Amino acid sequence: MSISIIRILIALLFKQKVILIMKKILVLSFVIIYSFSLFAQTGKVFESLEFESNLVSYPVEYSVYLPPDYESSNRNYPILYLLHGYSDDETGWIQFGEANTIADKGIANGDFSSCIIVMPDGKVSWYANSFDGKDPWEDMFVKEFIPFIEKEYRVRSKKEFRAIAGLSMGGYGALILSMRNTDLFSSCVAMSSGTFTDEEMISNDAYDRYFGDIYGPKERERVSDYYKSYSPLHLIETVDLEKLKSIRFYIDCGDDDFLYKGNSALHVKMRDLGIPHEYRVRDGIHSWSYWRTGLFDGLVFISDKFRR
Repeated sequence: MSISIIRILIALLFKQKVILIMKKILVLSFVIIYSFSLFAQTGKVFESLEFESNLVSYPVEYSVYLPPDYESSNRNYPILYLLHGYSDDETGWIQFGEANTIADKGIANGDFSSCIIVMPDGKVSWYANSFDGKDPWEDMFVKEFIPFIEKEYRVRSKKEFRAIAGLSMGGYGALILSMRNTDLFSSCVAMSSGTFTDEEMISNDAYDRYFGDIYGPKERERVSDYYKSYSPLHLIETVDLEKLKSIRFYIDCGDDDFLYKGNSALHVKMRDLGIPHEYRVRDGIHSWSYWRTGLFDGLVFISDKFRR
């Protein structure tokens, strides 16, 4: 083989090696840039912070999600109060619901606007004031917790920029807190809400276990007036209709969810009374996989008001 041919082969091999190295550098650069991009679009989560209340006898724990641009801006943000289900706590929506990941992706893609998400621990209070006055959770939330949060963080403290949402017991909580405090929230998203018909409550053999400490002893063949004051199905008939219409309601319950009856009854009553709302029945059960997709859709719905 001649020397010139050997030189050509060496040059070709060298060129191929350079190309291969350049490709590796480009791939590595892309990975670094992409990773940095993901990092830059990640909001911050602070779990299990404590608020000292004068109304309830225990520290109120809460978690908070701050959107990606919170620390790099001076702007004030809309806020969502996101409520957990029965037997869960302030960490549930992060641990199992992936609320921060869903918010990060939606904000980055422009699906919904940046907002602060606050997740308080509602224990098993049903987000109500207990009938005996020993655990006034609703009063604490409205009179103490919301004012505290909206001073602690840069929040746009007007109804139009404040929303509430939740799942199961939290979906019920979102409904009653918005219906009983119509001046506070512009939007309410209730997923698989723990809304029961009167017949379901009367025939519930586990009433004392789940509801007795909240609404009082079970009465024979009727629901108590105190329970009615916290029933979405009664509230829509007793609260001023125009005030209810000032809230945008979004109700979502799976077709195989055991809570289907109360949610569908609420939809029917709202239709009959002319209360505007969105009602969704999707394929699913009472599960986190259902609520994760529901949260995304709920944030899109809420953002329509935040963005005007």
